Amino acid sequence: MKGLTARQEEILNLIKDYLKEKGFPPTRADISKAFGFKSPNAAEQHLRAIEKKGFISILSGASRGIILNQKEVGIPVIGLVAAGQPILAEENVESKLEIPPLMFKQKADFFLRVKGESMKDVGINEEDLIAVRKSKECRNGDIVVARINDEVTVKTFKTNGEGEVILQPQNKNFNSIKVNLSKEDFFIEGICVGVIKRF
Repeated sequence: MKGLTARQEEILNLIKDYLKEKGFPPTRADISKAFGFKSPNAAEQHLRAIEKKGFISILSGASRGIILNQKEVGIPVIGLVAAGQPILAEENVESKLEIPPLMFKQKADFFLRVKGESMKDVGINEEDLIAVRKSKECRNGDIVVARINDEVTVKTFKTNGEGEVILQPQNKNFNSIKVNLSKEDFFIEGICVGVIKRF
């Protein structure tokens, strides 16, 4: 990280880990213990230096008064989407992932962690991350993230001449989903533009 010493970067990463795992920042004693400092004063000096460089703010009078100034950069990784929730609701975002800008032909707005094996014949398996471009429109044959009523699913989009929407799995053990547009809430959340495999 620009402007930080190796030790300061380690301390900043410790603060991030605490916030992510526990929901609150470490105390000076926690930092001293993690890095083998003889006194909390050494941790305080590092924190003041990190604050001076603009990465954190320190609230006086609070043992855990450390606030991160930087927003986490990267593309949101969406885990399990709770029924009825907006897909990018904060509680669905499990992390953020930085990727090279030209990794996919089209820009990805979010990653969705795949559940199940309904798309395995096109190489999309359980726990893979699909890169999704937000879009309300799609074409026949696009792999889409679709919402039917409150449920989110990943399937191949098809329409027939009568305007019927069919969400086609890519696994012969799964059935197609025929969407009744007059009775069911249906919309497209986005189009798959790539996949990151998990081995």
